[in-house]
Amino acid sequence: MKNQKKLIMAAFAAVLALGFGGCAKKPPKSDGKLLIGISLPTQREERWVLDRAAFEKAAAAAGIEIALQIADNDAARQQSQCENLIAQGIDILVLAPHDGDAAKNIVDIAHDAGIPVVSYDRLVFNANVDLYVTFDQLYIGFLMGDYMAKHLDKGNIVFLTGDPGDNTCVYLRQGAMNAIQPKIDSGDYKIVLEQECRDWQPSEALKHVENALTANNNNIQGVIAPNDGTAGGVIQALATQGLAGKVVVTGQDSETDAVKRIIEGTQSMTVFFDVRDMAAAAFDAAVKIARKQDPGANGKENDGTYEVAVLQFPAKQVTKDNYKELLVDSGYMSADALK
Repeated sequence: MKNQKKLIMAAFAAVLALGFGGCAKKPPKSDGKLLIGISLPTQREERWVLDRAAFEKAAAAAGIEIALQIADNDAARQQSQCENLIAQGIDILVLAPHDGDAAKNIVDIAHDAGIPVVSYDRLVFNANVDLYVTFDQLYIGFLMGDYMAKHLDKGNIVFLTGDPGDNTCVYLRQGAMNAIQPKIDSGDYKIVLEQECRDWQPSEALKHVENALTANNNNIQGVIAPNDGTAGGVIQALATQGLAGKVVVTGQDSETDAVKRIIEGTQSMTVFFDVRDMAAAAFDAAVKIARKQDPGANGKENDGTYEVAVLQFPAKQVTKDNYKELLVDSGYMSADALK
């Protein structure tokens, strides 16, 4: 009788473990079809609109279903959306985190459910994602700093960075610093303000540059803006003081409005990386991982705890001299859009 009771209790415990003991491993689909979950941080910036369109185009071309969510720069919302995607039975998650630290929870939940994760454009910290697909952020930062070093002999510099929860900011800052450090060491450059721009918002950049202009009696010769959106805020602040076009201003993303500003002379440069290519490659890599194939990583990067596989893409500096060749002739944007 005692043995029988032990068997019953063991069976009951096993049922409890299956029903309540964390996320069970994802069972394979009977039809063999893939469902890819995609979580993007925002649609407030032109480049993320292009990312979404590229993912949708890649999925349509491959005949593979996607479930796509937009977090609207809200880490809690992104986690809730990703939990919903996991509950839908996705085979793999492509995650562009709003907050690289908070998104570790999402990766943990996905991995507990047996779902691999591709970190897209921004790395999730300490999470051991299955692949990180990005552009060479260090080089992008270098291109911005290098332009500044080559086009401004000396002066006071405002150094803006992006959202503190975005790991790309670390590499963008370091790349830019690598280029301008000799000017700082020689005394040719003085950084009068270094400030983060929460959520990469142009309003943050506007506020910081207004404060820097006030504190330095408008004696500002260069601004390293971390992307084109913040560059727009920088230029708005400069314009109110009659300084637009007189201060070197960097950017990245090659947004249409930024290229217009480059043409008119108020923004100095931007950086071009074709998000269409990166999104298509990330989608292809996700399909391969879901099918237990090699995604074709070309490097490694430390996420704070783990060395994760990286698939990295190059970037190019865009100026008034080469924007037509890089952006218009390549079909990335139309000449009419720049009028």
